[in-house]
Amino acid sequence: MTRFFWLGEDTTVAANQAGSIDAWHKWGLPGVHCPTCGATWSDVGHEYPCVDLSHLPERALFEQPRPEPFSEFSRLREQVRPLAPPHAALPPGTGFGPLTGKVTGRLGSIAWVDQLLLLVQPHVMKRLQDEGVEGLVACRTELRFRQKNPPEFLELQLEPLGQLHADCIPPETPPPCRMCGRHGFTRPETPILDAASLPSGVDLFRVGNFATMVVGTERFMEAVRRQQLEGITFRELPTR
Repeated sequence: MTRFFWLGEDTTVAANQAGSIDAWHKWGLPGVHCPTCGATWSDVGHEYPCVDLSHLPERALFEQPRPEPFSEFSRLREQVRPLAPPHAALPPGTGFGPLTGKVTGRLGSIAWVDQLLLLVQPHVMKRLQDEGVEGLVACRTELRFRQKNPPEFLELQLEPLGQLHADCIPPETPPPCRMCGRHGFTRPETPILDAASLPSGVDLFRVGNFATMVVGTERFMEAVRRQQLEGITFRELPTR
């Protein structure tokens, strides 16, 4: 039976490297004012760095984060939908395109942005693939370094594919808004994965109904440890 692990940034390693990244994706869907639930919101964790919006006539409308009425948000989302993976939910705030910004200090061969986005150097990507890790998709970044001969980094496109099990979500939680899809629960202290929702053939993904959570399989964890790669912590998650 496959075991699954919640991934996080190893802050001890990051502190020793003394580097930092101030960057985000080039484009994104706006936030939304929802007339049904009354919320103004934008999600984090639905990120598609391999999706290029540069050919859209209205691409400038995806460059500035802001809330929009649901009708305008929906109109812009439909422009993006043909370019995104077919199953992508595309909630408000979904990011697209290369990671753009600056790096100060030095980074290890694995780096995180705000403990949400996972970056690797190309040799790390190859070593993981050589270890048999499945389903990795890497995208170029547009990071600016002050140092000479800066390293190359790739961002892993981690799609929301699994789900938290209903048993770890408070029973009084209202259902997601029928219009905008917003749900009203915070991350459970003891997350449980819904076994029936978990993907096959993919060793690294996000949780679909809590996309800030990055999950890896036991195969991914073992590959990282065999290769002695630093920068990632692992916490086993139960499934049900």
